[in-house]
Amino acid sequence: MSLDPTIGNFESALLAQLDAAHNLARWLVHNDQDAQDVVQEACIKALRSANSYRGGDFRSWFLAIVRNTSFTLLTRKKNSQGSNTQQIQDAGNDLAADSELYDPQEIAIRSADADLLRRAIASLPAVLREALVLREMEGLSYKEIGKIAGVPIGTVMSRLARGRTQLQSLLMKMEKA
Repeated sequence: MSLDPTIGNFESALLAQLDAAHNLARWLVHNDQDAQDVVQEACIKALRSANSYRGGDFRSWFLAIVRNTSFTLLTRKKNSQGSNTQQIQDAGNDLAADSELYDPQEIAIRSADADLLRRAIASLPAVLREALVLREMEGLSYKEIGKIAGVPIGTVMSRLARGRTQLQSLLMKMEKA
């Protein structure tokens, strides 16, 4: 995305990325309220550094700020709590309701499947979770993910492969339980 230097265009580009930013932050920090705080702080950081944006892929640039802000928050929380306690708060039932499907049993099955998937993704290590969310949920390319995470494409590919393998294993274990 190419931006001319006016603040209005910059703000419009920023607003266009808010959903992706919130989705990434929510998966990284495991808490909807914290994710909102991360996105707000990332927007402020992006606006403050608008004059340092040199063009290129705006989405990758902004999501890298969101990623770094998320990890900063997690580090701060970990240090303030003095432990490695993982805070998981279910943001509610994000049931993707199909308007043609009103069968309560089918809805319950889909809801249970979605919850199982959310719990499995949430239990992955942060770097694997991040790669999967950016690729599978946000549809970013390997190159874009590499820019956001600050790693080579080979590392992105490796993280995605390990993440998918671990996710599959977790889902199989969770279904048996």
